[in-house]
Amino acid sequence: MRQVSNALKLSPFVVYVLLMFALPAALVVVSAFRDGSGGWTLANFNIYHRPGVGAAFGNSLWLSALTAAAGAVLGALVCYALLGYREDGVVHRLVDAASSTLSQFGGVMLAFAFIATLGNQGMVTLFLREVMRIDIYAHGMWLYTPVGLVLPYIFFQMPLMIVTFYPAMARLPRQLSEAVAMLGGGAGHFWRHVGLPMLMPSFMSGFLLLFANAFSAYATAAALISQGSQIAPLQVRAALISETGLGSEGASGALAVGMLAIMAIVVGLYALVERKSSSWLC
Repeated sequence: MRQVSNALKLSPFVVYVLLMFALPAALVVVSAFRDGSGGWTLANFNIYHRPGVGAAFGNSLWLSALTAAAGAVLGALVCYALLGYREDGVVHRLVDAASSTLSQFGGVMLAFAFIATLGNQGMVTLFLREVMRIDIYAHGMWLYTPVGLVLPYIFFQMPLMIVTFYPAMARLPRQLSEAVAMLGGGAGHFWRHVGLPMLMPSFMSGFLLLFANAFSAYATAAALISQGSQIAPLQVRAALISETGLGSEGASGALAVGMLAIMAIVVGLYALVERKSSSWLC
């Protein structure tokens, strides 16, 4: 009876996952193998031979990896600094509140914030140009390219790393550092031989989560990069709503299947690393 009761309690979550994740994913996969008349086909995957598609996936991969690495490292440093503050203190609560808020701050709002700050007529841009005599766009408008997405992505990647990584760092047993000190080792010895190896699975799981978060991000890029489809999510949009007659549901589904395959690999690695981190820090 208890198992039946627990299953009933989980049923709303199961229904939510099926309706919001499993069903849409299944529909996308099916659409990738259907032609305009409803028959089965593999022709939709010919879109990968179209110029720019491979480059878009490459841009998404390096952009996700770079911003995930930068966000993970910066977030881990903030988590380390937080260890020096009381968990019920003002600083700790402010960082927690800011991280929880900024990790969800994306899309058009984030794009507008960066345009108003670092755009061609942004406040910081004008200050640097008119006061410091520094033109950050002397070699082109990089903000509206994949390179320009690095800063906005790190803006929400670092807070997400703080939210996910700090609990693991806080659970690191204090007795271990005391044991290292009793054996004559210093803080450097502790972190190099004990702390970092124990935290590495949690750090890697956070990195993979950030990678998946950046790889699937759409709205911020769509608002900043108005010309061209230079990353994978924008290629899916272009294939679906192309005004040149080349767009189709099947072609966009084929591109989405490619993204799903990459995400499945990342999620699988995340599950393996997360299991390892949970067994080390319990």
